[in-house]
Amino acid sequence: MPVPPLTPQQRADALSRATAARRQRAEVKHRLKQGSSGIAEVIADGVHDAAIAKFKVSELIESMPGVGRVKAGQIMDDLGIARSRRVRGLGEHQTRALIDHFARA
Repeated sequence: MPVPPLTPQQRADALSRATAARRQRAEVKHRLKQGSSGIAEVIADGVHDAAIAKFKVSELIESMPGVGRVKAGQIMDDLGIARSRRVRGLGEHQTRALIDHFARA
């Protein structure tokens, strides 16, 4: 299905919304890396916030201190979470397993 043509104003509005969402996700990553926010808090925020709901779980895990791309992949594999999963798509058991994993660490 082709994308409908957008007016210049619609295009500008979409670009500003996309920029705001990227900034918000970058701020969340920074909070996680600094330890001022926990993964449970971010996942809970994803219920009400579309920008966080579209956050890839792999990026979320990589934002945790001491976790890189390889370790994030191993964690996701161990918890049975697909690498393409987004915060919005996490099931109840996956969410609990992810929160418990970082609570132990």
